[in-house]
Amino acid sequence: MSNVLDAYRVTQEPYYRAVADEVDLFEAAYSVRMPMMLKGPTGCGKTRFVEHMAWRLHKPLITVACNEDMTASDLVGRFLLDAQGTRWQDGPLALAARHGAICYLDEVVEARQDTTVVIHPLTDSRRVLPLEKKGELVKAHPDFQIVISYNPGYQSLMKDLKQSTKQRFGALDFHYPEAAVETEIVAHETGVSVKVAGQLVAIAERARNLKGHGLDEGISTRMLIHAGSLIAQGVNAQAACRVALVRPITDDPDMRDALDAAVATCV
Repeated sequence: MSNVLDAYRVTQEPYYRAVADEVDLFEAAYSVRMPMMLKGPTGCGKTRFVEHMAWRLHKPLITVACNEDMTASDLVGRFLLDAQGTRWQDGPLALAARHGAICYLDEVVEARQDTTVVIHPLTDSRRVLPLEKKGELVKAHPDFQIVISYNPGYQSLMKDLKQSTKQRFGALDFHYPEAAVETEIVAHETGVSVKVAGQLVAIAERARNLKGHGLDEGISTRMLIHAGSLIAQGVNAQAACRVALVRPITDDPDMRDALDAAVATCV
């Protein structure tokens, strides 16, 4: 019978360009199964980092995209009705804990706080998950680790982690890479020349300087890869930047004009 986690194995190395000692620190954290929290702006590489580490550690990775409608049952599991009657189905958190995977809760603050508290027993010395509806206490597999991520610069008081949750995790800060490294990443991921990648990074740096001055968020590395991918397909550079960089981040006409001018200067 095929292993239940086979579908969650990362079989090919995801490209990740380390910018500091985050790989070594995560490996050390995994060696003691420390729960980890990744903090940084959207599109800066947090999810790719987790995928890379799962591949590097040869562990299955179960990813959950958190949202405000997610319930505790969505995480731990529920009873289902089928032709044979009632059966229990593990949720992604229970599946990872029971069989030994890395469980990654992406943008965890998007979930309700009464949902995220179900992870608490897994993040201390108990390493257990109570399945109250089933009357079962799942003891976490020795290979299990929980990882969460969120963007601390884009949270309101209503969308933040409780201190009782934060203090259960080790934390790694992620930022957009310095220009030379980001240029290398964009060129590698898209196939455009280093010159073109550098021009895209220059546009992003100008936009990031406008964060808090008309823009809620700057241009992310992910968006640069989108723009570079269009250019690599033969799309005009200014049109590609307009579609992938400028239009997604603002609807304000004056801000669009300012960003379009930055694009015209750089490419």
